[in-house]
Amino acid sequence: MMRQFILSACGGALIGGSAAGLLLFNGRIAGISGILGNVIAGARGAWRWTFLIGMLLAAAFAQAVNLPAEPPRLTEPRWLYLAGGVLVGIGTRVGSGCTSGHGICGLANLSRRSLTATLLFVGTAGLTVFLVHHVVR
Repeated sequence: MMRQFILSACGGALIGGSAAGLLLFNGRIAGISGILGNVIAGARGAWRWTFLIGMLLAAAFAQAVNLPAEPPRLTEPRWLYLAGGVLVGIGTRVGSGCTSGHGICGLANLSRRSLTATLLFVGTAGLTVFLVHHVVR
């Protein structure tokens, strides 16, 4: 239990550090959906690719050194996960950002819009979990 706490705290520190570093050295907000969306749209700037590749390399490194991670248990049909991913993607566009952009960077900048978005993210997630586990089943 304590080891998981330490690993989670280290992961949170790395996320916060990378978001702070991107803002400090590049003047950019570390909103992953925006970074990825701009790469897909063909925006120029090596920093976007560097940031995304760095995320993938960090995950590969964690797996290579055998950091403990519990594999996800897929209990629902795969199409349901795909549909959820598409809805999240739509939500990030409608909400002008994702949890990393609003929840980490926006709240750190004391943005009211980001506070509203983060409360909606968390509230919707909680309601969804309740409905799926207690109402739909």
